[in-house]
Amino acid sequence: MEKQNAGTLRTAFFRHMAQTSPSPLALEVVHAEGCWLDGSRGERWLDLIAGIGPSVLGHRHPRVQAAVQAQLDDYWHTLVYGEYVLSPQVQLAELLAAQLPGLDSVYFVNSGAEATEGAMKLAKRATGRPHFVACRKAYHGSTQGAASLMNPTDFTLAFQPLLPGIRHMDFNCMEHLEVIDRQTAAVIVETVQGEAGLIPPDPAWLQALRQRCDDMGALLILDEIQAGMGRTGRLFAFEHYGIVPDILLLAKGFGGGMPLGAFVARSELMQLLTHDPVLGHITTFGGHPVCAAAGLATLQVLLETDLIAQATAKGELFRSLLGTHPAIRQIRSAGLWLALDLGSWDKVQRVIGHCISRGLITDWFLFNDQSLRIAPPLIISEEEIKWACEVLLEGLDC
Repeated sequence: MEKQNAGTLRTAFFRHMAQTSPSPLALEVVHAEGCWLDGSRGERWLDLIAGIGPSVLGHRHPRVQAAVQAQLDDYWHTLVYGEYVLSPQVQLAELLAAQLPGLDSVYFVNSGAEATEGAMKLAKRATGRPHFVACRKAYHGSTQGAASLMNPTDFTLAFQPLLPGIRHMDFNCMEHLEVIDRQTAAVIVETVQGEAGLIPPDPAWLQALRQRCDDMGALLILDEIQAGMGRTGRLFAFEHYGIVPDILLLAKGFGGGMPLGAFVARSELMQLLTHDPVLGHITTFGGHPVCAAAGLATLQVLLETDLIAQATAKGELFRSLLGTHPAIRQIRSAGLWLALDLGSWDKVQRVIGHCISRGLITDWFLFNDQSLRIAPPLIISEEEIKWACEVLLEGLDC
């Protein structure tokens, strides 16, 4: 396809591409490699947010790219998910199940929001109950079911009414566990709360949550769409806390940069989607063979290298280089995932603007606009971390 010049392309972007905010960054990316994005005018940006999670191995990782190219030579879409025996799907499901205690059945979808939707349907089918419990300041997706879980309603009020029967509790609040009762189909929580500004769980609270779900007969759904795939220093964040969910949600880094998500459960639970009614949940492109090949290569790399083991040390390097700056009120972290609390939206925006001008991409959080997000690809080097921190410190001095 013939390339448009930068001016024409930018004009067409604003004219024909649906926008999600009044002022998108509009960085024109022409190439990506490792932790870096290249612009049309010779710019280079270090991606300190991994595309908000998906590029866990960086951009165009050689193993992932080779797997995608090989699958392109074999076949692409064949039929709706679950009807044919497709090697990339089966291999990925088998390898994933081998890493999960008791969760041996994988339903592939295209995104995190779709994983949430499928898990909600499965929980209703399994329990026959009408209610869900979610945490305030959690984000599980923007489709109507997933968005119904959101509170506060800043991003959803304009789209009411959404699903009824949603109850909310505060993350890490023992007293609020009482909202889980025998009408609760499932409790959906992020193992580490991401869009609240990176709030790690109190281990005792997570264990009490698991027990409360068991006592009430409710399913526990852990959303590791951001926290999974090595981000916290373990393959899955729940491994830090001595609990196992009934359903696990995966996406973002799960596809290694390709659109892939999944909800994972015990076989006897997942089998409920096969009858009464048949085709209880279906998807056309979920687990697309090319995306599944990318996901398989990503998981293999994470298991065969020490990138997950490096995540905590790399996160600590960020903390050590940034932690003494007086503009930072607090640093919260979970492995190679940090939030710098700067105390104001204006300060966060000034730092983001400075960083972009210097070739560093950072971001904020949906429900915490006073904190700066750091979540680079796990492959980021020590030298890249040191340079990124130099730029961040410059921005903090602005």
